[in-house]
Amino acid sequence: MPRLKVTQIRSKVANIPSQRETLRSLGLKRIGDVVVKEDRPEIRGMVYAVRHLVEVEEVE
Repeated sequence: MPRLKVTQIRSKVANIPSQRETLRSLGLKRIGDVVVKEDRPEIRGMVYAVRHLVEVEEVE
């Protein structure tokens, strides 16, 4: 199953609380943090909600 490599590239400080919570749910705490998640609709939705704060790559 494909996986997504999600990297936080911008700060969460000046964003609304729901976006901060979404980053936390993805496992991202600070700029430069990287997590690898399964490519599922739930994860894609979370990434879409914070797309201006993260960078996404597909990995095998």
